[in-house]
Order: sequence, then structure tokens, then C-alpha cells
Amino acid sequence: MIKKILLLLVLILVAGNLFAQNRGNRAATPLPPPVLVREVSGVVRDTADNTLIGASITLTSKKDTLRTSTNTDGVFVFKNVKMATFVVTITEVGFIPSTRKYLQNDAIKHVVLEPIILKSSSHLMKEVNINGTPSITYKTDTVEYRASDYKVRENATVDELLKKMEGFEVGSDGSVTHQGQAITKAKLNGKAYAGGDVAQAIQNLPADIVEKIQVVDDYGDEAARTGVKNGDPQKVLNITTRADKSIGLTGRANGQYGSNDRYNAGITVTRLNANQQIALNGNFNNTVTGVASAGISGGATNGGGGGSGISAGRGGGSPGTSRSGSPSFTYNDQLTKNVEVESGYKYNFNNNNSTNYSYGRSSSTLGYSNFIRSGSSESDSKGHAVNFDIKYTINKANFLQITPNYSYTSSSSSSTTDNLTDAYYVKSDKDPITGQPVTNYQFYNTIGSNGTTTTATTYGLTVFYQHIFDKPKRNISLQVSMNSTNNESDGNSDNNTFYYTDTTRTKLINSLILQSQVKRRSDNKTYRASSTYVEPLGQYSQFEFNAQIRSALYDNSALTDSIAASGQVIPLTYRDNVYNYTFTESRFTVNYRFTGERYNISLGTTAVPSYLSGTKLNTNANANVTTGRSDFRIIPVFRFAYAWSRTERFSLNYSGSNAEPNFQQIQPFTDISNPRSQVVGNPDLKPTFTHSITAQYNYYIPNSKTNLSFNVNATIPVNQISTNTLLIANSPYAKNGDLISETHYVNLNGSNAIVGRYNIAKQLDDRKYNLSLNGNITYNYNVAMNNNVQYHTTNWRFDERFGPRINPTDWFEINPYLGYDLSRSFSSLVPAVNSTNTTSTSSLATQVQKTSLAVDGKIYFLKSFQLNYSADKSYVSGLGSLSTNPLVINMGIEKEFFKKKSLVVTFNAFDILHQNNFIQQTVNPDGSYTNTLSSSLSRYFLVGARLYLQKWTGTPTRNGRKMNRRGDGSFIYE
Repeated sequence: MIKKILLLLVLILVAGNLFAQNRGNRAATPLPPPVLVREVSGVVRDTADNTLIGASITLTSKKDTLRTSTNTDGVFVFKNVKMATFVVTITEVGFIPSTRKYLQNDAIKHVVLEPIILKSSSHLMKEVNINGTPSITYKTDTVEYRASDYKVRENATVDELLKKMEGFEVGSDGSVTHQGQAITKAKLNGKAYAGGDVAQAIQNLPADIVEKIQVVDDYGDEAARTGVKNGDPQKVLNITTRADKSIGLTGRANGQYGSNDRYNAGITVTRLNANQQIALNGNFNNTVTGVASAGISGGATNGGGGGSGISAGRGGGSPGTSRSGSPSFTYNDQLTKNVEVESGYKYNFNNNNSTNYSYGRSSSTLGYSNFIRSGSSESDSKGHAVNFDIKYTINKANFLQITPNYSYTSSSSSSTTDNLTDAYYVKSDKDPITGQPVTNYQFYNTIGSNGTTTTATTYGLTVFYQHIFDKPKRNISLQVSMNSTNNESDGNSDNNTFYYTDTTRTKLINSLILQSQVKRRSDNKTYRASSTYVEPLGQYSQFEFNAQIRSALYDNSALTDSIAASGQVIPLTYRDNVYNYTFTESRFTVNYRFTGERYNISLGTTAVPSYLSGTKLNTNANANVTTGRSDFRIIPVFRFAYAWSRTERFSLNYSGSNAEPNFQQIQPFTDISNPRSQVVGNPDLKPTFTHSITAQYNYYIPNSKTNLSFNVNATIPVNQISTNTLLIANSPYAKNGDLISETHYVNLNGSNAIVGRYNIAKQLDDRKYNLSLNGNITYNYNVAMNNNVQYHTTNWRFDERFGPRINPTDWFEINPYLGYDLSRSFSSLVPAVNSTNTTSTSSLATQVQKTSLAVDGKIYFLKSFQLNYSADKSYVSGLGSLSTNPLVINMGIEKEFFKKKSLVVTFNAFDILHQNNFIQQTVNPDGSYTNTLSSSLSRYFLVGARLYLQKWTGTPTRNGRKMNRRGDGSFIYE
């Protein structure tokens, strides 16, 4: 035993000695070198193991300060981290912030952290539940809302769904604005619905078929195929349907009749089968005009000045009645795997009767005039529009699209007028004793009638072809189009002007009788060709080339005849206005675009040569005069967008636009076709170039259901085309010492405008409480000219609206509203004669403000009854004695029938207190203003019924499998 132990010890010693010798003779294995930068990623969850979307993450070290946010899967990624030892801080609304220090192996290139768990804040009333997908996502050119997150009642329509969504404002007339910008067109699954009519789509399609609501910046079909954007986009509302409600039939019909022969009726039937859409829409009504909601609004006037207006009440326009209807038919279908069609027909008619009464003041540097205008008008119009679009995917490499269009409208109108004018102007001479201008006084009364019939025919064709090469992203396209519009108008007027010594109208000085007829013809043809080529430079970048040429041909004539008392027609050739011209513009664009994971940028330039030439009849010399001018402009291209995540983005765009003067403005002589309002052309007039910069920031915080949207737009025109209107006394066409106007065109610089819009929305308690604050701030500085005197106007506008939507229980809904609108303008124009008929030394300033208080809502009771109500109160100051503060109250009751509540009987009463009369004031920058008074028959009632029908048969399939869909909701036929 002892021998065995000794032998074991000897073996151990020998082995240890051999190992030590071998180790000493072998080189040590080197450690891996540290990496210069590394990628750090992780995931953030709550205590219920739900991923947190949009959580803010900050990573700091001695060499790093990096920020990001979690994506829709709760994942965050930091690239190019310089240190392996770093600190990570995580913050999210409703959760306790967390700070963690990490010491990692500096040789590891991809570091994945352990899941980070955040605890809810102790002050939260309820645990935050996250389903992994935010309600709002911001994509390139698209804002997308998930409809299932917004609860509406059974049989609700899309407009009621939009009212629940952050950033939308929906008018009672079906108009929609999104984050302060108007929606111009509506689509269903990427296809135009009811001719693109927004009101038809949102007021008739059921809300429960909607999967997503998208607001798209649409640059046109060519840009959608090639990715090359030109010009400014239009805002399009795209409604995508749920897959399980994309095969079936839905219908809605309503009819109401009431007092004063008021009625409102409509029908909608829509058949869906994947990409097939067959829809019949129609509405017919007799309503009151001049009672829609109104407020302060900025505008442009001659001379480039900005104007403002306000209504004391809920009204605008001329009071009266309107009978209208607009039936339409839509047929969109995927005929084969490669052929797709979109088509539609729309007919509309409108008959308006209105009375008008207004008074105000017109100002210039020479003085002012007071006026009172009254009368009545009637108009009747009808129109047809046909659209057709066929898309043919020839193969994977070739695509063809053909789009013809046709429309025809006819209208007739008649009006009577009775205008009184009381004018005070200075003459060109001065008093020899005082040296002051001599005041010239006039008073005249114009009584007349006018009538016009008009027809307009438009037709056109657009052909688009695209070839896609084997190399990814490389493509070339060609688009050609032709459009023709022909307008014919025959008008007649019978106007008598009586001149008096004073406002009593007891002593007649003179009279002027003008009875005439005017035949107008206008023929316009436009040809356009565009070619685009895209060359990829790598995975993320590409060059874009675009060349286009547009040529417009105009042929216009207006022939005036005088009608004698005997009925004899006498041609007034000196008043004829005959001209034709051609405007040709080319655009050549080279652009570099980089699209990364978080940001994309476009840099390029556009060269714009243009040429305008034509011939106009100079009736003074009875000879044609030819005019031509050319212009060349370089326009930069810049677009930048950065996305922290799918819920947060920032964009900055620059665009430049060139606006050529029209042919009438550059005619090289004086146009006397209207002797009392003559036009002097300016052949040296330069085109207006407008710089425009737009910045936009959007951030949706999913866990707190908070949305922030801000955008700012600044415009600066260079060589702005403005008017300089002269009042002239020494003219053979001036009567009894009155003044005629002579319009000159000039280029002015110095104008600019800035508009800032915002939307802040917060939803609480599972969206039972929706708080929404919208507003805009506008600053407008305009340079203008009058009687050869240059002046400027400054306008500020603050328009703020707070409109919470409160739905605490299933049976009660209340939506209060508070609005404040302030418009203040200042003009440096100083009239020579003021309102006291003395020389003036002060400039013009106005300030008008309106506070609106409103509430509407619904109460559901006895399971099948609904009471709806609305009240609107306005407080207006700044209109002097014109200020009115009406209270408008509407109420209604509804009764539902059948198990699915598909039949509803309704009763509605409008303007119960009969206070919907209004006063509207419009103020121009030169101090002129117009007050329009209304006395509408706005108190009436309607009784009627609504019927809803729906039947769905499943999800679209092909070859036994569910069909895939594109981002716009359309189905892919594979």
C-alpha cells in the first residue's frame, strides 16, 4: 500500500514538471482586440410582459450621448456606440423612470441587453394595457389610424368614426380637415369612391367595415408608380376595409320632409368583392343657404393685400334656398390578373334663390365712397362628369395606364340690383387760397338687371407607360396628356344710373342708360408630355431625372353690342375683347435621393424655361398687336424627413413655384372693353417666383394616447404681380365729374406670410374622454399700391379651438366647444379724404374678435330612443353697432326598430329660437369693408326615416388562400 502511494506521488511530480516545461516553451494565446464601435439593442416591457411602444431611451458614456425610442415591438437599437461601459435611462409616460449601468466585453460587436421591465407609476388609476400596435402610425407621406381602437355605436357612419380620431375636424356639410389642412378627395381601398366626393364617402359608408383610415399626401398616379415627386400634394382620405367585410353588400337610405317645403333624401348601395366596387350614391335636398358656420377668414385682394372677415352668428353668403342633387355611379373592378379599371359617372344639379342686402365703404388714397346694395338673384346649373381609368400590367417589366375624361355643365342666372353710392374724392387741382385739395362730391343710384347663360365642355386623355429594368429600382416612364375646354357664355344687362345733387334724390343732374349684350367664347387646349428615369446608386440611394413640357393654347373673344330703346342691336367694336395666345413651359429636374432606416433626403435642381406669345385686338387702332416674352428660372429641390419611430417624425421641405403673368396683363396697350374700368397692360411685367418652406413634426405616444402635431409654412414671393388702380376724372367716359378706374400691373417685393398650425389631443379612460386643442396663428405682410402710392398691410390672426368629446357611459354623449378667433389688421394707406370729409392724416386699423360657445351631444334612453341636441352662442366685438350675439338651438329625437336597429324614425327641429340671422363683415387692406345682412328662413322641422342594410359573406380568397393586400387596402391577385 505504501509503495503504491509513493509511486503515485512520483508520477504527479513528474507530470507537473513536464506540464510546467511545456507551458514555458509555448506562446500565450492572445485575447481578441476591442472593437471601435458596437451595436446595443434591447427590449422594454411592463410588469404584465406587454412591450412598451415609443419609450424614450438614452445611452450615455464618456464618449457617447445617444437617444432613441422603442419601435412597435418594444425594441430599441443604438448603433456606433463607442464605449463598452455605458448608462441606459428609460422613460415613458405612466411608468417609473429606470437608469441602469452596463459593463460589457469591449470585444463584442453586437450587444443584446436583458429585457428591461418598467413599473407603472403609483398615481395611475388603472394599469396601462398595450396590444403591441399604436393607434396612429406616421409613414412616408401617410398618416394611418387603426379603426378598431375607436369605439362608435352600431350603424354609425365613417364621419362619426373620424370625429373620434385625433387631428380630424368634421363639418356638418361633410367637409374634413386633418391637422388644419383640408381633405380634397376620398378613396376606398385605394380606388376613388363616388367620384372622390369626401362627403358622400364619410356620410354613407358604415364605420364597422373600416380597418384603417389613412391620410395620404398624394402627388398623382405618375409619382405613385415612379416615386418621383413633383409639385405640391393634395390631401386624400383613404378608407381600407376589414378583410372579413370586403365581400358583401351594404346599403343606406334616408328621407325627411318638413315645413317650408324642406326635404332631405339620400340613398347609397355599395357592393364589395375584393377589388370590385359597385356603388350607387344619390342625395337630393332643399335647404337654407347662408346659415352654415362661419368665422374670421384671411384672403387676398387686388394689389396683393390680405383681407379679413367675420360673421356675427352662424352664417355666410347670401340668404335663400337651394335645391340640389348629385347622384353618382361607381364601378371599380379587377377584370383579370393584369387588368384593373376605375370608372364613374356623376350628375349634379343646383337651383339657388337668394336675396342680398349689404352696405359699406370703399377707400383709396383719393378718398372714399359709401354704398348700399340690395337685390335678388337666381341661378340654375346642371352638370355631367364621366371618368374612366384602365391599368394594364403587361408583365413584371411593363405597365400601361389610360385615363380618358369628359364633363359638361350648363347654367343660367339672373339678378336684379339697386345700388346707392355716396362718394367723396379730391380733385387733381387745389384751392388757390388754402392750398388744400378740393373735395368732389357725387351721389348716384344704379338700378339694373342682368342675365347669363353658360355652357362648358371638357374632355381629355392621359396615357402613362412605365418600364421596370432587371436592376432593382431602375425604371423609366413616359406620360402624355391632352385636355380641351370650350366655354360659351351669352349675357345681357340693362343698367340705369341716375346722378343727383344729394342723398335726398330730389334733383336729378343726369342719367346714363346702358343696355347691352356680350357674347363670350373661350377655347383652351393643353398638351403635356413627361418622362422620368430612376437610376439606383446602391441599396439606399438613387438619381432621379424628370423632363416635362407643357403647352397651353388659348383663343378668347368677348363681343359687345348695345341695344337701343327701339330694340336695334348696335355693335360696340371699341368694347370688343379678342385675343389668342400660347404659353409653353418646360421643366428639367435632376435629383439625388437617399432613403435610410430613419431618415431620407432629396437634393436637386429644376430648370424652368418658359415662353408666352400671342395676339390681341387693339380696338383703339382696330389692329392686331403681337406680344411675346420669355423667362428662365432655376428652382432648388430639397426634402428632408427623419423618423425616430413609426410614431414620431419630422420633415422639412422647400419648394419654389413660378407664376407667369397672363396675356391680358402684358398686353402693350390700354384695353377699353369696359370703358369705366380700363386695363393698361405692362409688357415688362416679370413672373412671380414664390419661395415656400414647410416644417412638420408629429408625435403619437401610444401608452398615454397623446398626439402632438405641429406644422409651419412660410412663403416669400419675389416680383409679386400686383395691381395699381388709378381713379381718373379727366376721361371722356367719366360722367358728371365722377371717376373711372384704370388698372395697371406692377411687380412689388417685400410681402411674406407665415402660418403655424397645431393639434394636441389626449384621450383618457379607454377613450371615453377625448381632449382636443386645435389652432393656427397667421402673420401676413403684404405690399400693395393704389393711385401710384405704395403701402403695406399687416394682418395677425389667432384662431384657437378647444373641443373635448365626452362619452362617459353608453347612454350619454356630450361635446362642448370653445373657440376664440381674433383678427387684427393694420394698413399704412392714408385716404386723402376721411369719413368727416376732411383731409386725412391717419392710417387704417381694424380689430375683430369672436368667442364661440357651443355644445352638442346625444342621450340614449329606453333602449331604442335617442335625443340629440346642439346649441351655439357667439360673442362678437369690433363690428361696432353691427355686433350680434345669436343663440342657435337645434334638437331631434329618434326611435330605432328591429333587432339590428336597422330602421330609425327621426324628427328634427332647427333654430328653435329663430336667431340664426347674421351679419358678415369683410375688411380689405385699403380700409374698404362690406357688411352683409341676412334674414333667413332658418327655423323649420323635418320628419323622416333611415334604413341600414348589410350582408357580408367572408374574406376574399384566391386558389383557396386568403389574398394578400397592398398598403392602400387593395387586394393582390396572384
